[in-house]
Amino acid sequence: MADIRNIEVIAPNFKQRLSGVTSTIIQLVPIQRALGQKIAVLGPGLPATLPSIRFRDLIHLWKAPAGRPCRVWHARRNVEMLPAIILRDLLRMKIRIVFTSASQRRHTGWSRYLIGRMDAVIATSSKTAAYLQVPNTVILHGIDTKRFRPATDKAEAKRALGLDPAKKIVGCFGRVRRQKGTDLFVDSMIALLPSRPDWCAVVAGRATGQHLAFESELKQRVAKVGLADRILFAGEHTNIPDWYRALDLFIAPQRWEGFGLTPLEAMASGVPVVATDVGAFSELIAGGGAETGVVIPADDVNAMVDGAAAFMDDLPRLAAAGANGLSRTSNSFAIEGEARAIGAIYERLMR
Repeated sequence: MADIRNIEVIAPNFKQRLSGVTSTIIQLVPIQRALGQKIAVLGPGLPATLPSIRFRDLIHLWKAPAGRPCRVWHARRNVEMLPAIILRDLLRMKIRIVFTSASQRRHTGWSRYLIGRMDAVIATSSKTAAYLQVPNTVILHGIDTKRFRPATDKAEAKRALGLDPAKKIVGCFGRVRRQKGTDLFVDSMIALLPSRPDWCAVVAGRATGQHLAFESELKQRVAKVGLADRILFAGEHTNIPDWYRALDLFIAPQRWEGFGLTPLEAMASGVPVVATDVGAFSELIAGGGAETGVVIPADDVNAMVDGAAAFMDDLPRLAAAGANGLSRTSNSFAIEGEARAIGAIYERLMR
């Protein structure tokens, strides 16, 4: 438990269930602490290893920390903005509020009201920024390049997961559901694999509740065409970096995405990417002057087949794009860069 007197930034997490926002907090806070930012989390659903404060500690927010005029409250959801506004405006506590938006849709009137009360707003992509009606700063998410890194021995990485080291592997990672485009990935593999015996495919991720029937139907579809031994449904794993290291090609088939870290995770692992034009995917993959993958229209299985085939049938291009992706993530998307950019906003508010 952290001492509130030594904390300058509070990162609330008012959602019990694991989500992309929660994952962002879990990954960022240790990096922010390592960079000297005096930050702690507040709320449920977070690892005990993170420095945290209790709700009863909020009474201390009437007093600013040593050497600062105020603290910063970094909200990422509506439910975290509202209490901060109450603390600041009604109770006159010494805080300033930052909100990070990942939404790529028109905000409701209530959300616009809350966002309009912020002291600073961060957008996770240029697409997100376009939906905001207030001044904002675009800070793209970064990736932990120590956790996500290339395999030193690709064959051994495959063997360790029970995969055939002689095969090339194309993967799709994330929750198994229609929004994530898992069916598009499966259909593209059904089209591609019969004529490419040296390739296999892996779907790694969990189906929950209403999506279990969706997953079952996909497995039946694969079995019907005789590819059950070449399109593997691996389920959910905690060692997902190991699965990236075993891949030769990654496909991000989402129909919709707020930001989407999977292309970065693949690129940091030295794996080229075929991704739909949703979330921040085009901003992650494009640019840098060297090919790291291709961006295709969303919900277009033919484009997915063509994009994947272009790499599967050209191994020198596959290798070059993987090396370029590794270089791009190391130079432009290390999580330390994201933490520093956010820290600069904190500093401005606490001057």
